[in-house]
Amino acid sequence: MKTVSMSGSLRENVGKRDAKGLRYAGKVPCVLYGGEKQVHFEMNLDDFKPVIFTPEAFVIEINISGKVYKTLLKDVQYHPVGDQVIHADFYEVKEDKPVVVSLPVKLKGSSPGVIRGGKLKLKLTRLDVKGLVADLPEFIEISIAKLNVGQSIKVKNLEFEKIKVLNNSNSVIVEVTSARGVVLAAEEE
Repeated sequence: MKTVSMSGSLRENVGKRDAKGLRYAGKVPCVLYGGEKQVHFEMNLDDFKPVIFTPEAFVIEINISGKVYKTLLKDVQYHPVGDQVIHADFYEVKEDKPVVVSLPVKLKGSSPGVIRGGKLKLKLTRLDVKGLVADLPEFIEISIAKLNVGQSIKVKNLEFEKIKVLNNSNSVIVEVTSARGVVLAAEEE
């Protein structure tokens, strides 16, 4: 997985009034879970844009007042009217403990079914996986080179050595369906 560095500073006061003041000043109140104790800190709103508005998953190294934590972004709360981040939760990861992450799906190759006129439908754009941080890939790559019309790839068809896919095993990830015009042409013949 890609690693991104960010920095923050410890919050002196914790509460609604303090959080509202931070947001007014262009900062985001954050909480770090998973360590020995919770760490309440603040970060600049602009620092979140490269991490949030992308389909990729990142390991985030946060420097909080001189101490560096290796984390994953677990939850983000947005303003109900705008798209401003109003709160973020991070989870500290350890090298020896498995974590659950949602990774993007990327398709590889060209499908013979699509070349014959079928329609490619990507049903799941992200998959939940569990594994050690060092073993997690940047994305899940699926080859569609053997998909014909009417065929699909399900979660149970995927096999990985060091990670486990947590989605329902019968969930369809990608399928090639027959296009409407192709069915009508076949019936007329």
